[in-house]
Amino acid sequence: MSVPTATLPMQIAASATKGLLIVNADDWGRDTANTDRTLECVQRGAVSAVSAMVFMEDTERAAAIAREQGIDAGLHLNLTSPFTGKNCPAKLQDQQQRLARYLRGLKFAPIVYHPGLSSAFKSVVTAQLEEFQRIFGAAPARIDGHHHMHLASNVLFQDLLPEGTLVRRNFTFKPGEKSLANRAYRKFVDSRLARSHRMVEFFYSLPPMDVPGRLENICFVARNHFVELETHPVNPAEHAFLAGGEIFKMLGGAQIAPFTSLPAESHA
Repeated sequence: MSVPTATLPMQIAASATKGLLIVNADDWGRDTANTDRTLECVQRGAVSAVSAMVFMEDTERAAAIAREQGIDAGLHLNLTSPFTGKNCPAKLQDQQQRLARYLRGLKFAPIVYHPGLSSAFKSVVTAQLEEFQRIFGAAPARIDGHHHMHLASNVLFQDLLPEGTLVRRNFTFKPGEKSLANRAYRKFVDSRLARSHRMVEFFYSLPPMDVPGRLENICFVARNHFVELETHPVNPAEHAFLAGGEIFKMLGGAQIAPFTSLPAESHA
């Protein structure tokens, strides 16, 4: 079985004989459907970590569940979907929607630094960091982004993510899967992250699940490397794959584990 070639810098180096497959579910707390479908997968051992949204409809309940059950939860930074929580200040909602209109309005907006929105970016990111600490009782040790907007240029170049946190990298692609310019930009962003943040070695999404050998190959990599597999159990196909135990048929010796099982070293 071939191993996909990584084109991105590796920040947490696995030993020669051990790796981890971290099956991480996004949108924890977005609403009851997201939380409940994910919780079922967690309880079955198919999901090992969650990325929690704050200022959302089910945030408080989801946070309480995570605390009670010891679920590994990080912050799912939200700059693009409306805050639906009743406790969200109106001014913060307005600022976040300004960012959403900008980031979702133009294809290349996330990669363009917007000085006119720097204050809004800072306020919206800071508010979510503080709210996570309030409801979870500790600052997030791990951060990723809804629609991957934690990698937007304003977030990166304003240094809005706390130093030393584990931050989600760009997706891992084989050479030839994306254009040279695309891969070069992703490599640049990951190099920027690596200056002050931890990252796992490889990052993939669970879908597509119907490509022959794809998931088996990812699990093969996870036998000796640290791999994050992103999933959204609210999606019926992903929920069926995880809750139904199909993922366990793919492991081939890989170990599903939370982010908290990673070593403490910050940089390679």
